[in-house]
Amino acid sequence: VQLQASGGGSVQAGDSLRLSCKASGRAVTASVMGWFRQAPGKEREFVASIYWAGDSAYYAESMKGRFTISRDNAKNTIYLQMNSVNAEDTAIYLCAARLRSSSEWTAWGQGTLVTVSS
Repeated sequence: VQLQASGGGSVQAGDSLRLSCKASGRAVTASVMGWFRQAPGKEREFVASIYWAGDSAYYAESMKGRFTISRDNAKNTIYLQMNSVNAEDTAIYLCAARLRSSSEWTAWGQGTLVTVSS
């Protein structure tokens, strides 16, 4: 699976932003898609994940309520809607994929930078 993330940019605190990640290649629909982020000087952290089929979506506890992950199966694209962003959301956001049968995230996109200024 190849992943291409986009949609990052510089925004003000309180703004909204939507990130996109287009998937291509083999076994796309057999994958679970996810968003991670890595802030400067911090470890990578899980944000959210979604299956290509069904209604299952999962969030890091701290992201619930402000972030929404969704998908467009026809476009093989997932999205991360980010609302009420704050300076702590500043990070490189990466999309990733893993097989449903595995817990290991094996495919990674190049990341898109989100910078939130207060």
